[in-house]
Amino acid sequence: MGVLKAVVTDQNHNEQKVVPVETTDEETKALFVEAFIANNRLDYSTQLMGYHGKYLECFLKTQNHLMRADGPLPFTFRHYIAIMAAGRHKCSYLIRLQATEFLLQGGDADWLKGLEYIPQKLRDLSEINKLLAHRPWLINKNHIEKLTKGSNNWSVSEVTQALIILSHFHTLSGFIFGCGISSEIDDDLGHTYHQSYDDSYENGCHSDDDEQSFDCTDGGIEALLERMKQLTETREETTHEEMLKGFDKVESPNLDLSSSNEVLNATKADILRYVDEPDFTYQDFAKRLNCQEIATFRAQDYSWEDHGFSLANRLYPEIGSLLDEKFRVAYNMTYNTMGDTRDVDTTAFRRAIWNYIHCMYGIRHDDYNYAEVNQLLERNLKAYVKTVTCYPEQVSRKDYDSVMREFKHSEKVHVNLMMLEARLQAELLYSLRAVMRYMT
Repeated sequence: MGVLKAVVTDQNHNEQKVVPVETTDEETKALFVEAFIANNRLDYSTQLMGYHGKYLECFLKTQNHLMRADGPLPFTFRHYIAIMAAGRHKCSYLIRLQATEFLLQGGDADWLKGLEYIPQKLRDLSEINKLLAHRPWLINKNHIEKLTKGSNNWSVSEVTQALIILSHFHTLSGFIFGCGISSEIDDDLGHTYHQSYDDSYENGCHSDDDEQSFDCTDGGIEALLERMKQLTETREETTHEEMLKGFDKVESPNLDLSSSNEVLNATKADILRYVDEPDFTYQDFAKRLNCQEIATFRAQDYSWEDHGFSLANRLYPEIGSLLDEKFRVAYNMTYNTMGDTRDVDTTAFRRAIWNYIHCMYGIRHDDYNYAEVNQLLERNLKAYVKTVTCYPEQVSRKDYDSVMREFKHSEKVHVNLMMLEARLQAELLYSLRAVMRYMT
């Protein structure tokens, strides 16, 4: 394993510090160098994704296309939209990084005082940003029409790029909180991720912190492997009616989300200045109002592969192909291991996480037996997945440490990447369907 030394500057852009970054292979090291050259830093989210070099390559290509390549939106707008997206989950980590990028692109410093200082055209994104972040099933063609009409109108291509940037940074916020990343080294009170990282995590060990948010009283990897084996041996044909019942019976833990000190600290004015209606949060899809009007989203009626992919490519060239590759890598990536156990077919486990997240957003895959979710995902893991996906600002490093304790650090990062991509796809399915309906 090689070591790359990444140089970062402090907030005054004069004092240089050297941060050792572990790399797993030459290809990943090259990606780190490329990311550093592009951004003048190697941020911790990139370092963690480096455990999975093939995914990191897809992620960097997509993010660079969104934020740096040709596209309908000005660069200052792109970075400010990213700030607005990160604000929905109170992710000060991303807000600081994107505010720096915004200024480097020549952005007006007054805009960083808050939403009341920005052009009305950007302010008009606040409603769809709020819905997309927390209840995307409420988005319809009227929201798209409102943006494309009037004196501050958006083109459909601009709307499409904005929607993808919003979704990208909503879900990246979840990855950052889910992995316990807090500050970059050049932030106030900044510290390296590795200072709080103990190599024992890679070997399945854990800390003895009191009051773990997600207790680990379930059977661990050995029990999970046994359930996967039983599932394979006893799998039978399931009727369509049984599939529908299974979707409705997927247990979604009722979470105790009383505000922690970390969340309270994160709601200070320098974050809330970018947020309209900060009290608007995720609501269980099953508890939605107007159940008759807002039906379950059937993936067979509007899927990424058959519909979203081509529409995204048509309105914003290349982005559909980049997203598609990233989804495929995240969904299919496996090393056939779980903890210290090798030669494991992890397909059922990975599929359960992906489809559980889609289920929380009201998206049903008719060809999936949702009974497998309850069989394969233990309650503490489901609580973690739901919190990272729907309330990421409530997750702490302690939560990351206390769940999936027998998994290697790289495997836990992998699970967080799947959560990122499954939620991203869910947001895009709703928003791109609304765009399509508006256009037709």
